[in-house]
Amino acid sequence: MRRRKRKGRGEKKTKRKEGERKKEREGRERESERERESGREERREREEREREREEERRERERKNRREKERGKDLSGRS
Repeated sequence: MRRRKRKGRGEKKTKRKEGERKKEREGRERESERERESGREERREREEREREREEERRERERKNRREKERGKDLSGRS
């Protein structure tokens, strides 16, 4: 836990209301939750894009392999 900073001479020593502290804490928690959610969504979208790119690359490789094999077959026949 954080240690409270001692008030120096001349500084006002006021007690903040518990309700005020509670509201601030809840506000911070909501904000951090929002940030975590947006981070999760970004990560999910990024992973989805990577997956799509990977699938497209595999399809291109498959297609190239088929073309190459077809070329070999044609040259072997003639």
